[in-house]
Amino acid sequence: MRLALGIEYDGSRFLGWQTQPGGGAVQDVVQTAMAAIAGEEVKVTCAGRTDRGVHACEQVIHFDPPAARPDSAWVRGVNAMLPESVAVLWVRPVEDVFHARFSAISRSYRYVLLNRGVRPALAARHAGWFHRALDVDSMRRAAEFLVGEHDFSAFRSAECQAKTPVRRVKRLEIERIGERIDFVITANAFLHHMVRNIVGTLVYVGMGKHPPAWAGDVLASRERARAAPTFGPEGLYLEAVDYVPQWGLPSGRRAPTALPAEL
Repeated sequence: MRLALGIEYDGSRFLGWQTQPGGGAVQDVVQTAMAAIAGEEVKVTCAGRTDRGVHACEQVIHFDPPAARPDSAWVRGVNAMLPESVAVLWVRPVEDVFHARFSAISRSYRYVLLNRGVRPALAARHAGWFHRALDVDSMRRAAEFLVGEHDFSAFRSAECQAKTPVRRVKRLEIERIGERIDFVITANAFLHHMVRNIVGTLVYVGMGKHPPAWAGDVLASRERARAAPTFGPEGLYLEAVDYVPQWGLPSGRRAPTALPAEL
């Protein structure tokens, strides 16, 4: 039977999720660890490929085990073979038609931004940073223009290979926790750099460079050049992948739990 696993990782240690010819990707170390348990080569498929430097609180993957092993082998056994920056959280048997990517009904990302006058040290690899004070209320009003089903061409990278730029954003919430501002976005799917481009645009509103309605104008333009520059990957976390209950997978949000004390 096919197996689904939930994993977390510190993206600052890797070249992204997708396997690389010379190694160095999350997929590379996961497949190597699983091969050690299975006794032969293993290929895994993920719910959403993350870029270099992007983290995951709960990435979901699936694979077809070439050999029967107890569930504990795919969790504790694999974890014993993985570097400390990656860990398997859970494993569940699923039907063969389950697909980590195509069976997902939504994905949630969280961008953690440190908003203070001086750059972070402890959080340098785990949070974005902006030095000027940001108006959260203005950013929330701007975010309202981006909720719903739209053509997000203005927020996709030039390298994006998606067949369509239309995505449905189910929620876009902004939370302030002391010097930290979190942007939490849930959508049916995301374009390449979509979250980081949205964060950059909302920050432009928060700093007073544009009024909240400008975010709607950028969206309507469908022109990437109209939006703000792409924010760095350090503060981006794949927080959750949602599926219908029939698959029996763990549900709920796993917000970043290992952030530095300054956050």
